[in-house]
Amino acid sequence: METTAAFTGLECRDCGRAFDAAETAHRCPDCDGILDPAYDYDAIDLDRETLASRPFDSLWRYAELLPFTRESAVTMDEGATPLVDCPKLAEELGVGQVLLKDEGRNPTGTFKDRGQTVAVTAARQHGASDVALASAGNAGQAAAAYAGRAGLDSHVYLPARSGFTNKAMVNVHGGDMTVVGGRIGDAAAAFEEALEEHDDWYPLQTFVTPYRHEGKKTMYYEIVEQLDWEVPDAICYPTGGGVGLVGMYKAAREFRDLGLTDAFPAFYATQAAGCAPIVEAFETDRDEHVPVENPDTICGGIEIPDPGASPWILEALRESDGGAVATDDPDILEAAVQVAQQEGLEMAPTCAAAVSGARELADRGAFDGDETIVVLNTGTGNKEADVLRSHLMSQGV
Repeated sequence: METTAAFTGLECRDCGRAFDAAETAHRCPDCDGILDPAYDYDAIDLDRETLASRPFDSLWRYAELLPFTRESAVTMDEGATPLVDCPKLAEELGVGQVLLKDEGRNPTGTFKDRGQTVAVTAARQHGASDVALASAGNAGQAAAAYAGRAGLDSHVYLPARSGFTNKAMVNVHGGDMTVVGGRIGDAAAAFEEALEEHDDWYPLQTFVTPYRHEGKKTMYYEIVEQLDWEVPDAICYPTGGGVGLVGMYKAAREFRDLGLTDAFPAFYATQAAGCAPIVEAFETDRDEHVPVENPDTICGGIEIPDPGASPWILEALRESDGGAVATDDPDILEAAVQVAQQEGLEMAPTCAAAVSGARELADRGAFDGDETIVVLNTGTGNKEADVLRSHLMSQGV
């Protein structure tokens, strides 16, 4: 495998055992725990000046902190997304500054591209011919796109509620798409059944592959650089499986331990009230979630009733002095519309949970008044423009 100099392999989050990345590709063979890429940080020679000398053109500019070399990557120059000042939103929240990290500018329109560039690179280096996953929609589209670029066949399992754009583009990218049931659990069950019949398929499922959260951690690297190395006071993240949140939490620790920063942001998980297992676990002081039996939210991207990495998510919230908050669907949709009308930025309904959550946090007095808050827009609004338009029509607009 064409790995970077400091990458040492994979380490199990549960039992702590280390594995050779060339031999182990997915979950821990001993305890089925989540594997996490590990590094010899003493071997990493990276400073602010070195990063400043590089073009701000792709997440692969941080290759020293990624498993694979930039030269070996399956990439479409994903990452390097803008951090947009939102003064009207800052005034509304009563804080010093609100900035929106606009992941809708990625090749397939969402932050899922960050995870898939690293995961599909791993698949190609492991000699895979086929990749497969179940997805609520965006990750499936991204997987099909990166598989096509890598010359791999892709098999994507989506729930019927997945948006038209995602379904259409899976096929346009050459993916083999199966639409199953109404929700992500139905698609996941069909995916698992298919894997039993096709043991040569390489899974790209969240936290099954160790590499998707590793690609998404680069959002944090970019945020800090874009703020001239000032760490934001808080980061609000729309949370389903929490892949990006734990990735950024890992990145914050890396930058701090490498001496690139000396502060740490408060991470806030924002969820929809109809499916908020992380909020419920946080508020009841548990270390793991209880699955939601009957999830019900229009925000399909974060309707994850049984997030497999909840202990890691909850650790990130508590260790960073952050928190978790849930808001109702109408408030989330209204937040997306108001950001579009007041700031000009297009947020998908799911992503607007971060803005709605930030509003709720401000109402609760979580902010003092001079903070810098970063809100993650994890996907472009045109993925589900029909949902936003329907909300407007319901308001008589």
